[in-house]
Amino acid sequence: MVVAYVLITTATGKEGTVLEQLRKLPGLTEVHQLFGQFDMIVRMETKDYDVLCDEVLGRIRTIQGVTSTRTLICASFKRA
Repeated sequence: MVVAYVLITTATGKEGTVLEQLRKLPGLTEVHQLFGQFDMIVRMETKDYDVLCDEVLGRIRTIQGVTSTRTLICASFKRA
């Protein structure tokens, strides 16, 4: 399983529309609106990196009003 956070920047005035569209996407476990450099953050879980790439490029970045994304992939480490 791959866990990632995606930071999203939207066009001015499109925050509400983008937020509504994000909440409809399956696989996003959290969606939050932010204030500052980024407008939103989503947490997502996918089965592998290929699915993550497809979701970010094919679904999130194609939402009208999304101007950029930054994906942070979480690494899992097992304690000895």
